[in-house]
Amino acid sequence: MTQEVSELLKKALALPAEARAALAGSLLESLEDTLDPSAEEEWNQEIARRIAELDSGNVKPIPWAEARRQISAILNGR
Repeated sequence: MTQEVSELLKKALALPAEARAALAGSLLESLEDTLDPSAEEEWNQEIARRIAELDSGNVKPIPWAEARRQISAILNGR
């Protein structure tokens, strides 16, 4: 990451949550021209599969706090 990008990131992280979300959305939209055209259909299929798993009861959701704890444990090697 360049110094310029690091400085931009630092400034962006200091923004209120709503402004950060808007900025993130704008950045993602700016990449849409470079995405694989079939990616949207593949994501739609994946979303439908996951919804079906939830609806069938094969997968049980967990609270965000628990998911975050598990992710943190994995990233920290615990």
